[in-house]
Amino acid sequence: MVVSVDRGRWGCVLDDDPERRIVAMRARELGRTPIVVGDQVDLVGDLSGKPDTLARIVRVSDRRTVLRRTADDTDPFERIVVANAEQLFIVVALADPPPRTGFVERAMVAAYVGGLQPILCLTKHDLAAESEFAAAFEDLDLTILYGGIEDPLQPVVDQLHDKLTAFIGHSGVGKSTLVNRLVPEAERAVGVVSGVGKGRHTSTQSVALPLPDGGWVIDTPGVRSFGLAHITPDDVISAFSDLAEAIEDCPRGCTHLGPPADPECALDNLPGKERRVAAIRLLLNAINTNDPWFRSAASD
Repeated sequence: MVVSVDRGRWGCVLDDDPERRIVAMRARELGRTPIVVGDQVDLVGDLSGKPDTLARIVRVSDRRTVLRRTADDTDPFERIVVANAEQLFIVVALADPPPRTGFVERAMVAAYVGGLQPILCLTKHDLAAESEFAAAFEDLDLTILYGGIEDPLQPVVDQLHDKLTAFIGHSGVGKSTLVNRLVPEAERAVGVVSGVGKGRHTSTQSVALPLPDGGWVIDTPGVRSFGLAHITPDDVISAFSDLAEAIEDCPRGCTHLGPPADPECALDNLPGKERRVAAIRLLLNAINTNDPWFRSAASD
């Protein structure tokens, strides 16, 4: 498994064993094939892991899941952030900086479409009540945990056990602090929120870190944009098995947003699913938003 990427060198572990670390380069025959943290790869050459040795990556296995983004909503070029993660931990502070539902919605869309299970991790709830913010997602079956400094760590540990989980979060929300609590030897830098509510970038490369009791966390670098140009409304709906079949009856070109934009959307003909459809339409609206904040907000 690839656990780090740095200037043309990939750090890998054999058989997911943190003690069996190897540095590798990309074989010439792979060309510019993207290789990211979480990828499973085949290696040849010196696999001893001794200083100054270098193996070669000769094959990248098919990815089970992929977390992708684009630079903005008009950029057709997809960037793979993480491969093969089972979960996406979306770390959000309830205050300082104030939370934005739009970022969570966009991250959830990317997770659902990529095959990851999104989990919302709230911090700083000692500074603000979480009920109103969390209520926005209650009809999406979203697991919500608390990961602030004063919160017990065990519920988070239990959720991460024996899984590969990617972490994302805006600057100052406590993502790196949480990673340091989970993996004390990680020594990840911790950002400080400035007076205007924006923190400094403290993670510059994605890195997979082994959890003491099994599993890995991938601490991702800050993304200054979370574009979803590569995702269509049908992609989002298809991630929900209870709704995917219904959209086959939608007219061509339906955006599934309902009236007045789509008066014949088949999602409006699902008795008992009204609240769930409304919640998913919030995700669809997050894709279509014109709010420039989503394309320029800094993450740590």
